[in-house]
Amino acid sequence: MRRVVITGAGTINPLGRSVPETFDAMRAGRCAIGPLELEGIERLSVRIGAQIAGYDPAARFSRSQLTLYDPFTQFALIAAAEAVAQAGDAALASDRAGVVLGTSGGGLQTQDGNYRAVYEAGKDRVPPLVVPRLMANAAASHLSMTYGIRGPVSTVSTACASSNHAMGQALALIRAGQADVMLTGGSEAMLCFGGIKAWEGLRVMARDTCRPFSADRTGLVQGEGAAVFVFEERERALARGAKVLAEVAGFAATSDAGDILAPDPDGAARAMRGALADAGLAPEEVGYVNAHGTGTAANDRSETAAIRAVFGAHADRLRVSATKSMHGHLIGAAGAVELLACLMALNAGVIAPTVNYRVPDPDCDLDVVPNAAVEASVEAVLSNAFAFGGLNAVLALRQG
Repeated sequence: MRRVVITGAGTINPLGRSVPETFDAMRAGRCAIGPLELEGIERLSVRIGAQIAGYDPAARFSRSQLTLYDPFTQFALIAAAEAVAQAGDAALASDRAGVVLGTSGGGLQTQDGNYRAVYEAGKDRVPPLVVPRLMANAAASHLSMTYGIRGPVSTVSTACASSNHAMGQALALIRAGQADVMLTGGSEAMLCFGGIKAWEGLRVMARDTCRPFSADRTGLVQGEGAAVFVFEERERALARGAKVLAEVAGFAATSDAGDILAPDPDGAARAMRGALADAGLAPEEVGYVNAHGTGTAANDRSETAAIRAVFGAHADRLRVSATKSMHGHLIGAAGAVELLACLMALNAGVIAPTVNYRVPDPDCDLDVVPNAAVEASVEAVLSNAFAFGGLNAVLALRQG
């Protein structure tokens, strides 16, 4: 079976506008959650989120480009530019290059703005490019056009597991010989009036901040942004002298086949076991798990039970952190941005913390790396993503 490595990484998210900035923020345990600035905020009961502060699309894109690029496409293009610059232009110089991205909302800000124009302002027409701007595959398509990628290009939308499922598909395509290199990851821009109002209805949103695994948690907090990676067949990468950031060693996906909202520890455990088996890793070889860790009681306790079921006694020595406490829940892009914490653990020996942690929860009795990053030698990691609909996707990485 062909082995797959990561040769480029890029991001824009509430913690930073590059991978180095994001690593610095994670090391410092900086929380990017704060008051939201968006139209209609006075009609929302949830008024906090993790926005990309000071983001100016006109500074990055031309006027003609912005007629086509919803913010989720903009974020994907910015992240991809950094990833491709690191991997080198030669990485994508092949007809066997592809793209697979994850997103949950797609062009939700475009959709929200045009609903507002039609239903609130009473306009009878919308701009002619609304559909290509809001469609969920827009970001993947624009990446293919920007880099001349002519192989398999697609979008995955599985709520909060979207980007992990996308990266799993990229891994499978390269392993199967259907592609040699893939741009993959996820992008999300749901911080708009409609996006927040819809999530308010679920009554899972925090009003103060995100406190995963802490007994005084009050819910999740939404974020925005993207992370994109260059996944490449290992021998090809080595032959062209590329720097290997990590090996994508395994992946597994499962379904709870149960409740549309409530998580099932068994489904999460089966996904983690499957990723370990696919990677050929024993549980004891894993030094860090980036938890899905949303800051809801249901998720945190279910995930803890699943981790204990999979890792047994090793769970007492395992570092498990929830970086959503810093950058918020990026929904379809969550797993992609959280994979950066895994790369930091593997390459820098730094475990990102779970910030805002105040009160131990006896049902979440793990080393959650509370409030401050720690140094540790890590050879293998897992990255968890568990979505509404009972869909679970777990990636296993090891040192390249």
